[in-house]
Amino acid sequence: MPKSGNRKAIFRFLPQALVLMVAALIVACGSSATATPVASTSPDPTPTADSTDSPTAMPEATEAPTDAMMSEPAGTIHMGQKETGIFEGHPGLSSSPRIQFTSSSVGEGLITTAPDFSASPMLAESWSVSDDFLVWTWKFQDGVQFHKGYGEMTAEDVLYSYEQWHAGAKHARSGIIGDYFGGHPDGSVEIIDDLTMSVNTGVPWVPAQVFEFMRNGGGSSSWVVSKAQSEELGIEVASKDIAGTGPWQIEEHSSGEFWRMSAVEDHWRQSPYFDELVYWTIPEESARVAGFQTGQLDSFDMAFDSLPTVEDVEGAQVLGFPNAGQAGLNLYGQLYGVDKDGNEYEFYNPDLAWVSSNLDTESEEWANAVKVKKAMNLAIDRQTIVDELLSGFGAPLGVRDWMGHSARANPEWVYDYDPDQARQLLAEAGYPDGFTITLTPSIRGAVAEVEACEAVAQYWEEIGIDVKFQNIPYATLRPELITRKYQGATCHTVGVRLSPIVGASNYQTKSTFSYGTHHPWLDENVGDAATEVDPEKAWEKNVKVYDWIFDNAMASALYTHDSVWPVGKRLSIEGWEPTDWSEIRTPVAFEYVKPQ
Repeated sequence: MPKSGNRKAIFRFLPQALVLMVAALIVACGSSATATPVASTSPDPTPTADSTDSPTAMPEATEAPTDAMMSEPAGTIHMGQKETGIFEGHPGLSSSPRIQFTSSSVGEGLITTAPDFSASPMLAESWSVSDDFLVWTWKFQDGVQFHKGYGEMTAEDVLYSYEQWHAGAKHARSGIIGDYFGGHPDGSVEIIDDLTMSVNTGVPWVPAQVFEFMRNGGGSSSWVVSKAQSEELGIEVASKDIAGTGPWQIEEHSSGEFWRMSAVEDHWRQSPYFDELVYWTIPEESARVAGFQTGQLDSFDMAFDSLPTVEDVEGAQVLGFPNAGQAGLNLYGQLYGVDKDGNEYEFYNPDLAWVSSNLDTESEEWANAVKVKKAMNLAIDRQTIVDELLSGFGAPLGVRDWMGHSARANPEWVYDYDPDQARQLLAEAGYPDGFTITLTPSIRGAVAEVEACEAVAQYWEEIGIDVKFQNIPYATLRPELITRKYQGATCHTVGVRLSPIVGASNYQTKSTFSYGTHHPWLDENVGDAATEVDPEKAWEKNVKVYDWIFDNAMASALYTHDSVWPVGKRLSIEGWEPTDWSEIRTPVAFEYVKPQ
């Protein structure tokens, strides 16, 4: 691979038009390691109970993939992932991290997110919104076929799927989905014909709020499944062998080991050039790198510090895309007020140093908690994290969820690295000797997500904070975040936000997912900003919300990062670009990959 003194040269693969589009974004509205298993070459594609439902015994250390472990059938793409989670394809059972991997392979969203954050058609051929933002008319693509022989997709399947996304309560936006599809007393949903659906929301809805959960990629995306399959087999059985609409059909999977998918012939959008796609769960970076070096992996979820090694692999190339994700810190336990049922929060604990015993923002208790949180932010050298762990492929970020909207940001949203001031603030708040906190990375396939979190732990320890670092699968962590039980901090990377206020919805008490912070002020003002249909007023309200979040240090950002996709010698990069720009933290859109 050609070398360059400027590491940014990898972006020479990015078409000039795409660079210009991305520039326009600035102004746009340690779990147990597993060995890699052998891919099944059985002529019978139907998963068995043993291969899908029963956990597989795991060896104590991950091995690099070998020829014996991957008896490679012709036309198979092997992709190494940190963690895919147990395969669950049904909307009522699927949750992150599997959502982002399922939605970009087996499933498809109603829309895709374009580089300028606008919505483009996918399963939805077109849509219109009434002038009062109350009535949405959706027209769906004609001739879309479900996997497994379950026929054409209809509006009935679309409505069924979103009803299940809401009912399952596992999706980060399940409550919001229910609100949109007839959840308001004045709302309603009407199936007009096989390919048309009308939704009256009862109250005005901002398009960005809707497109956030209808898009094709990312942890808050969704897809459509066959209602007939679910009714025939039952949700639990259908979920393991789901009939989706994507260019890849699930064939076989083993918990914590692999997903094997076959190409869908004559796919309505894009038939894959390869016969199979296999996602291998390989937690250790060294094992993924070794698999790529030996040619057993065609691509993998890569840390930036592995780039020099990848560049030295004969025939390897690298694809890079800016604004792939944004990393932040969530401080859990800040549960002020009452929950969505009107009860006091069970796990509210004002003994935590960063939690106030008084929700009055003018109180001394509140001021001391803010000092603690500001100290935690000032202790982090964000630029060094970008330079060392991201190899410069990113930038410090002042407020989480604001990636790509820099022109609208408050220039005061900056935390300069100042450990001395951090120690002083801790002393003023009554913690001269620090305190103890649990810190957990949300492992969801983003680059440097664990390494950056480890760096945060080191920075905090330097100012006297005792950090209990917890490295566990995200599937284990997430339920405690949803129930508001977790008390500590998380490092959490997300993709594109069509509007920053979409991310702020995680501060609302009604949200299924939680950033760990809930307060009556946030409920009122996030809701107000989220329902503002006038674009300029909406941005003013966005800034108002994030000013309050920054001033009170309720949560914080770390950095934005680019994507860097390693590409093995068997794959061509010609024409390979993301299908949806909301999820490019790891390689996606494998249906567009041609053999080299």
